[in-house]
Amino acid sequence: MRIRNASLVLAGSAMVAALGTASPAVADSSPTLPHPSPTGVLAVQKQAMAAGAPGALTRIDSGSTVYRLAMGKADRAAGTPMDADRRFRVGSVTKSFTTVVLMQLVAEGRVDLDAPANDYLPQALPDDRITVRHLLNHRSGLWDYTNDMFYNTVPGFEAVRNKVFTYQELIDLSTAHAPTNQPGAAYSYSNTNFVVLGQLIEHTTGMSMGTQYEQRIFKPLGLKNTSYVHPRTTLTGSYARGYVRDDDTTLPLVDSTEQTASWAQSAGAVISNSADLNRFFAAVVSGGLVPPAQLREMMSLVPVNADGTQSYGLGLRGRTLSCGVTVYGHTGTVQGYYTYAFTTADGKRRVSSMANTSNNGTVNTILGGTLEAAFCGTDPTRASTSARSAGGDHTEDIAPQIARR
Repeated sequence: MRIRNASLVLAGSAMVAALGTASPAVADSSPTLPHPSPTGVLAVQKQAMAAGAPGALTRIDSGSTVYRLAMGKADRAAGTPMDADRRFRVGSVTKSFTTVVLMQLVAEGRVDLDAPANDYLPQALPDDRITVRHLLNHRSGLWDYTNDMFYNTVPGFEAVRNKVFTYQELIDLSTAHAPTNQPGAAYSYSNTNFVVLGQLIEHTTGMSMGTQYEQRIFKPLGLKNTSYVHPRTTLTGSYARGYVRDDDTTLPLVDSTEQTASWAQSAGAVISNSADLNRFFAAVVSGGLVPPAQLREMMSLVPVNADGTQSYGLGLRGRTLSCGVTVYGHTGTVQGYYTYAFTTADGKRRVSSMANTSNNGTVNTILGGTLEAAFCGTDPTRASTSARSAGGDHTEDIAPQIARR
């Protein structure tokens, strides 16, 4: 079926066997959800393209029904149409993958959430009061080095596109700055936190993050379209190319697909597709990856905006939508891609959306509207401003302290 260049496919879906008997760690007391609104998703995608995205895709898994919706171009030069199964760079959604690895180590007794992070690091952070928990919930106070690295978006990206960093080099860029707050005092989103966690995991286990992801997540869940290829620069298979907007918006978009993503590593270098992301987050909340005690920690959310519609747990974002449901997952920004990947607390409805551009706060905010369409059944392009704001905001997951239009 074709709807204005966007395809909609309904099909059966299956879970890994382990999820069939698992119970969510957080009871889902939200009202019964209305059916998803495919037309609402398409309206959001159309609006995102009007604001500068070459293309957009969304996959909704609702019980045994799958909606695949896509619009625009996956490759501008070749004119290749977007489709909902294409792979892409998921950016900070990687933080949830890293958190799962870390929480498994906690469950194994190898890491203590409330111990100083320095107990597990090869080189100490400047403040011994920073705990592992502070890194996971962005309350360490460590400055986000990407604020400097990408202060000028495209020149900053081109300077690091092919560079390979060590964790310590990135950490040193952060600790050259004064902290943003005392450890534990306030929420301050920082990629540095998850770079430190990558170093912590590798030092504790003696194995690379790629190996940890593969052995603990990718293989057990059968995520065949998910990979961590750092520092290789290319995507394989069927993928969407990414396009970053220059700060001078009169200049053309820059194809940012090929990059090491070494500036991000365990904070943002995973590659995946919408089906795998939905499967991953269903596994997280349903207890298929992390034991109940650690999952409760992950899903214990603290508000991070004034009206309480946005919150953060341990490596998980929360969004409270206009229909009263709170969904769990993460946003992702990496050069050329915006991602939203969220699920209900019971894992029964999941959505992943991507627009293949970045450095465009308007597109980022608009794309968040797919959450309202998928979970609340609304067309957020017709909704009130307050309803739309629950789906997204103008903050970025990279250079979060730099104002972007």
